[in-house]
Amino acid sequence: MQHFKTLSSYLDYLKLPPPEHPMLSVFNSKGDGYLPCPRESSPPITNDCYTISLKKFVEGSLNYGRTKYDFTNGVLIFIAPRQVLQWDSSVVFEQKGFSINFHKDFLKGTKLAHQIKKYSFFSYATNEALHLSPKEEKQIESIVENIETEYQNNQDKFSKDIITSQLETLLKYANRFYERQFLNRKELSNDLLERFSHHLSEYFESGQLQEKGIPSIEQIANKMSVSQRYLSDTLKKETGKSTTEHLHLYLIDEAKNILLKPNKSISEVAYELGFEYPPYFSRLFKKKEGISPTDYIQKYKMN
Repeated sequence: MQHFKTLSSYLDYLKLPPPEHPMLSVFNSKGDGYLPCPRESSPPITNDCYTISLKKFVEGSLNYGRTKYDFTNGVLIFIAPRQVLQWDSSVVFEQKGFSINFHKDFLKGTKLAHQIKKYSFFSYATNEALHLSPKEEKQIESIVENIETEYQNNQDKFSKDIITSQLETLLKYANRFYERQFLNRKELSNDLLERFSHHLSEYFESGQLQEKGIPSIEQIANKMSVSQRYLSDTLKKETGKSTTEHLHLYLIDEAKNILLKPNKSISEVAYELGFEYPPYFSRLFKKKEGISPTDYIQKYKMN
C-alpha cells in the first residue's frame, strides 16, 4: 500500500495544485466555482494528513447505509492520518464546497495537537459523514473563509495560532452538529442496534463462540460495514449503553439460559460462552446481575 509522508506528495498524487504552505492546503469553491477534481480512482493509500472536507453534490444522491440521502445541502467528511483511502470512478458528481488538508506535524506545539484526538468523528467511515442543514453549512463556511484568509495572506508569527484556533472552532461546531444528527436519526440508531444483536446471534448460533471466543467490537462493526467508533457513539447516544455493555448483556442473557440446564458447571458455561477464564465470567455475571452464577442457579433452578 502506498503511503505519503508529506502533504505535497499527497496532493501531487491526487493531481491537485501544490499547497501555499508546506503543511497546510485550503481549497474553496466559492460562488459559482468548483473544487479541483482529483484523480477519478485510486487503490488503497494512506498519508500523514488530516482532511476536513465539505462536499456539495450538484446532482444525484448516495446511499448512507440502507437510507438514501440527497446531499445537495452538504456533507462534511473527516479523515485522520493513516486512515486507508480508496475510491473508484463508478459515481462521479460535480463538487462544490471546500477541502482543508493539513499534516499532523502542523499541530505540533499547539493545544489542538492533543485536543483533536477527542473528536471521535475522525474515526468514522466515509458513509458516516456529517449531513449539514443549510444554516449549519453557512456557519461552517464562515469559519473556513477565516482560515482561507490567513492561508492566502502573507503569513506571519500570528497566522498559525489564528488558523489552529479557527480549526478548533470548526471542530467544536462539528461536534455539536453530530450531536444533533445522532438525536435526529433514531431510526438509524435502532437499526444499528437490531443489526448488532442480529450479528451476535448469528455468531453464537454458528458455533464460532466456542471456536474463536467472544468477538471483538471491531469484528462486529466490520461485519456491519460501519466503523467501531461510530457504532459505539450511536448506540451510546440512543440507548445510554456502549457496544461493550450491549455485548456483555447479550452474554449474560445467554448465560442465564445455559446455567439452568442440568449438569452444567460454572466453568463449562464460561467456556461455552467463549470466556477463557471462568473467574472473569463469574465476576462479570455478578456485576451485571447482583448475584453469583452459583446463587443464580440455586435461586431460579426448578426442582
